[in-house]
Amino acid sequence: MPYGIQDRILRVNLSTGAVSCESPGELFYRKYIGGRGLVAYYLWHEVPPQADPLGPENKLIFAVGPLTGTSFLGSGRNSVGAKSPLTGAYSDAEAGGFWGAELKRAGYDALIIEGQSDKPVYLWIKDDQVEIRDAAHLWGQKTAPVEKQIQKELGDERIRVAQIGPGGENGVAFANICNDLTHFYGRGGLGAVMGSKKLRAIAIRGQRPPVIAHPERLQALVRWYAENWESMNKSSYEYGTTSVVMSLNASGGLPTRNFQEGSFEGAANISHTAINEKYLIDREGCWACPIRCKRVVQAHERYNVDPIYGGPEYETLASLGSCCGIDDLEAVMKGNELCAAYALDTISTGVTIAWAMEAYTRGILTAEELDGLELNFGNGAGLVALIEKIAYREGVGDLLAQGSKKAALQVGKNSIEFAMEGKGQEIPMHEPRLKSALSIGYAVSPTGADHCHAFHDTTLVSEGPFLENMRAIGVRQPLPLSDLSSDKVYNTKQITNWRYFSNMAEICNFMSWTPVQLEEALRAVTGWNISIHEIMDATERVATLCRLFNLREGFTARDDYLKKRFFEPLASLNGHALDKETFDSALTTYYEMMGWSAEGVPTFGTLARLGLDKLPGAVHV
Repeated sequence: MPYGIQDRILRVNLSTGAVSCESPGELFYRKYIGGRGLVAYYLWHEVPPQADPLGPENKLIFAVGPLTGTSFLGSGRNSVGAKSPLTGAYSDAEAGGFWGAELKRAGYDALIIEGQSDKPVYLWIKDDQVEIRDAAHLWGQKTAPVEKQIQKELGDERIRVAQIGPGGENGVAFANICNDLTHFYGRGGLGAVMGSKKLRAIAIRGQRPPVIAHPERLQALVRWYAENWESMNKSSYEYGTTSVVMSLNASGGLPTRNFQEGSFEGAANISHTAINEKYLIDREGCWACPIRCKRVVQAHERYNVDPIYGGPEYETLASLGSCCGIDDLEAVMKGNELCAAYALDTISTGVTIAWAMEAYTRGILTAEELDGLELNFGNGAGLVALIEKIAYREGVGDLLAQGSKKAALQVGKNSIEFAMEGKGQEIPMHEPRLKSALSIGYAVSPTGADHCHAFHDTTLVSEGPFLENMRAIGVRQPLPLSDLSSDKVYNTKQITNWRYFSNMAEICNFMSWTPVQLEEALRAVTGWNISIHEIMDATERVATLCRLFNLREGFTARDDYLKKRFFEPLASLNGHALDKETFDSALTTYYEMMGWSAEGVPTFGTLARLGLDKLPGAVHV
């Protein structure tokens, strides 16, 4: 009997209505762990090369990890993946909440959605009971009423619902998937993939929790964290991630006016203090987590902001706020509510609108082309109006719904230079001129620019507990923020690969578990005699498999770029800029450390070492 895993993969074909289940076996899980590992495996093996991301051949994969659904604190996460309509590349995204734990407790490690329905449907899963149900009455609605209707229809308020909104229904390239209304699989346009399959929602109720191999060892870890979390995570409880606005502003690395600046004169107006003093009414959390870092806000003055959709976190405050030059907190909170109601990625939404604002200030886009909007930086009302237009692809919203890269290529006039993206995915709210290793992380990320599985240099600039903990995975020494030496690249490789493990075991990055503790947790849950060395091999295996997927889709080293703006001086950092020659050298060093050629292609020896040399069609040198 397997421990920790359910050893059951559920398949639902929306074209035929067929439902099946398979068991890949315990060795498979040791190689790929779970979460992102399962997503990468099935996308490689089952999505044909050059498949249309919005066509029936693309697959949408929900996957949990061995820690999901257990009592281990911070284990409420799961992954969703598909070929991205935003980038055309590999894509996955993670979210917290309770839906992933419910999938695991229904008895499944993954759910693979195949084909396309010819009419709106939703999926109802209750342990072994799997139904495809009509969703015509749900189509076109915002997310909150849909969740309520499904729970009422099925007669259980404890049912967990993952769903798209009008953004996904209308094929917005950066539409996301949400669960519990406030947790988002945010990047890559996975909501558009789900919408193309006419799948509005997946409702789950599970009553088969995973069996734990050594429950007493797991509970010892849980007790330790329960007794110590406040000393490690008190700020997360008080402010969530919203305090990052002021800390990055003070450092000169707060993305402002489409990354043209690194400090924002209105930062205090969109800060954690401003939220807590006037708008915060509650805090929410995730499965098996005492921290409750999620904000719940409400407003009634310039905008009515509904608390049912939670509240903005750092990425949203910056992307809809400082990146657009907006310091009207109510407009930002309203933008967050609309993105939640329509199921849109706030990062891509904000950065795409910031591109449009810069295009307007440069005279590239006119008010007439923007449906009459005088779209200067700082126009909060314009931001709110554009989010509505994007969700329904109305007027200029149809242009912006493609994302900044495709919109810029359509508009031309060299506006691609200030479309702040990587592989077509909008840059997150972290400035690589402040955190130099992020330049490598953004460039090599298989999903396009992403901050969650990248190394943030600010965590490792001095001796301390973080360095001591990371020594278990081979990290050697703290280094200055601006350093891009081979030592920094090594730290980048090791920590980036370790971040993959968070998305494979499915554990929240904001928890302060050490690698040694996570190794022990995996042993306790699964009973495997697994080591950190074996875990790191698994993370590198998955990172390389994601690379192989993109190579098969036609991506090359030329797609591991960083936008020209980041090689230009940033006044808030005393004129510091990344050096192009240093960046190129560091990128090549990263390839070599990963066992890839100078062109970013894995060597045969690397594939053999990772057990990937038998993959049909795998590119190697």
